[in-house]
Amino acid sequence: MNDLVRQHTALGDSDLEWLHLLVSEWQLLSDLSFADLVLWVPTRDGTRYVSVAQMRPNTGPTSYQDDMVGHLVPRGRRPLLDAALDEGRIVREGDPEWREEVPVRVESIPVRREGRVLGVIARNTNLLTVRTPSRLELTYLQSASDLAQMIAAGSFPFEGQQVDMDASPRVGDGLLRLDADGVVQYASPNALSAYHRLGLAADLVGHHLGTATAELAPSRGPVDEALTKLASGWAPREFEIEGGDGVIQLRAIPLKPKGPRIGSLVLLRDVTELRRRERELITKDATIREIHHRVKNNLQTVAALLRLQARRIDSVSGREALEEAVRRVGSIAIVHETLSQNLDERVEFDEIADRVLAMVAEISPGTVTGRRTGRFGILDAEVATPLSMVLTEILQNALEHGFAQGDTGSVEVSAVRGGTAKEARLLITVHDDGVGLPAGFDPHRSGNLGLQIVRTLVEGELGGTFDMVRAPERGTRVVLDIPVRGDK
Repeated sequence: MNDLVRQHTALGDSDLEWLHLLVSEWQLLSDLSFADLVLWVPTRDGTRYVSVAQMRPNTGPTSYQDDMVGHLVPRGRRPLLDAALDEGRIVREGDPEWREEVPVRVESIPVRREGRVLGVIARNTNLLTVRTPSRLELTYLQSASDLAQMIAAGSFPFEGQQVDMDASPRVGDGLLRLDADGVVQYASPNALSAYHRLGLAADLVGHHLGTATAELAPSRGPVDEALTKLASGWAPREFEIEGGDGVIQLRAIPLKPKGPRIGSLVLLRDVTELRRRERELITKDATIREIHHRVKNNLQTVAALLRLQARRIDSVSGREALEEAVRRVGSIAIVHETLSQNLDERVEFDEIADRVLAMVAEISPGTVTGRRTGRFGILDAEVATPLSMVLTEILQNALEHGFAQGDTGSVEVSAVRGGTAKEARLLITVHDDGVGLPAGFDPHRSGNLGLQIVRTLVEGELGGTFDMVRAPERGTRVVLDIPVRGDK
């Protein structure tokens, strides 16, 4: 819609925002009208109309099989559009149109904002299935008529009340029609069922909705008065109430077709099962985070025991082996610590890489500085855990074997994400300016435990590739190429 409005019309950004607000709401009008809606906006030169949005009803058959968005029609071809735009009123005159042997009643509703008509909604009703309307259908149509008059007067949609139509109740979920005092005039079967689940034993019609709702909700003291007013439909609001065995989501829409409020529409939906599942997920997430926290604590305990044991060993090689094990356990603990603070099994790996770099730098025999460039981004836990161990081993190997006591140097870890959304890759390069690899060294055949761990994790668990070569100028370059999820 943005492109069509800016390309063909003279509407400004504030007018465009109003149209977006209207479109976010007009599924309601379409369902209440049992009709298709097409939004037509006059072009910049005033000689044509361009259709910028379209909505089909969930409550009845469509009048348009084709997508109308982007169509241009000259002024004069559709007199109802011209009359609604020029006169600023709802136009219903004229005989039904025939489209593919289907009679369609066409009405035009001007879209007004701050006294100006921005465009026209063409409401198209398929008359092929018209029958004697029920009480529910009559209520729908009367409510649609009230909303259409509010659109024509510029009082609907409600400014500052952006509605998420995916989360808000829809017409078919349940509908109540209230009078100006908040007394229920009509309750759809779904709406009545929802209130029965809250604990209502009687019918709603003839009762004050705010009072009935406050009585069903748990006692809230002073809040009861506010709940009573909200449920009376005095202002456009969304809220939830919980009582009995149910949770009900409500949306109140004041009806002001001619200025003063004549009543309200209340859309409602039974969200009991949805909220129950959400609570289960919250409990599950909390349990998972607690598990990661305990695993982290246990790993830190293991690392502390290994550290104590290392201090009691006289053998230098044995002490070094235990200290290496401490760092390996520590790198895994860092991942679990990060996971314990997240709502999902994904981590921002840049922080982990920085902490691993700082941890391993402590073993440097000389003065070696470490830094990271680029971004690892967000990684799944099954990638982050082995990758943290791989990074620990590579950095540990670079510092232990690349630098001698008293040397100065640097180690740089760079990360670049690339590829497509389906086949994203993470390219990691670890470059040190140490002594470099000895002649004839083959990292793929080396019996070094650290490199064996790297090969196993990179090629086995991560499904990537690993290579270690002498850097062009000085030192060693290690390159890892692993597949990751495409989102960053």
